[in-house]
Amino acid sequence: MTWSDHEVQNDYADRWSQTFDDPQAFLARRAAAYRAYWEHMPLPPAAMPQGPDMHLYGRCDFGALASFFILDARQYRSRLACDRPPRGGGKQITDAGCPERLEPRRSNLGVAQETWLFEQFRAAPAKWNIVAQEQLMAEFKERLDNGEIAHWSEDWNGFPAARTRLLTQMRDTRLANPVVIGGDIHSFWANDLKVDFDDPQAPIIASEFVGSSITSPGPPYDRFAAWLADNPHIRFFDSRQRGYVMVDLRPQRMEVAFRAISDPADSSAEVTTLQRFVVADGKPGPVTV
Repeated sequence: MTWSDHEVQNDYADRWSQTFDDPQAFLARRAAAYRAYWEHMPLPPAAMPQGPDMHLYGRCDFGALASFFILDARQYRSRLACDRPPRGGGKQITDAGCPERLEPRRSNLGVAQETWLFEQFRAAPAKWNIVAQEQLMAEFKERLDNGEIAHWSEDWNGFPAARTRLLTQMRDTRLANPVVIGGDIHSFWANDLKVDFDDPQAPIIASEFVGSSITSPGPPYDRFAAWLADNPHIRFFDSRQRGYVMVDLRPQRMEVAFRAISDPADSSAEVTTLQRFVVADGKPGPVTV
């Protein structure tokens, strides 16, 4: 179990509020929210928060088949790049207008959690290694009307140095069958993850699958689909469907099904498979089947 942002406030980062509240006042709100989260979710006593602090990240093993690295990409993250009044929270930013995005010390996980995760990678014994976290990790270039390339500041695109560190560690430790799963963006995605997304020949390091929302509407399909040409590592995208992701994991292959419901307002709605994928043992990258 891990969280995103709405357990406390939309687009918050560590002690920084989307509405630019006093950090100490916001931490008091965060303490109450974390306590409510712990009391109502299937979490162990060891995760009980201490004021505004709650240790959520950890590792869960399923025998020798799979290890799940459950991450907290909210509590320890750096402040969103170029986050200033009058509008806080996620927004499109360009590197020319916001060089802060590229600063190497920026982190989505915090130093302690990054250190823990990379140590786990070096000693991971499982056949499959699943990084479970909240948001889209793949780079996603958004072309503005004036032709400039922008990135969304609130997901991993706002923390490219941290993403590069994580994917580099996966590569250098030769982590077996890494798969990243995420959500938040209310749409289905299947992606190749690379250290260098700008190089079409760069090796694929990991597979990524992002699940859609169950009921909430997704981002504008036509607008996002028009940006796919600038992002060849995105293998599948659809924001028109609500649903969930089903996975069958075996030693030699991971089978993934994007399941779509015909009408989220109808309790007797039909469920169909929108798309299926396979990731083969030792061959990162989702393959459409």
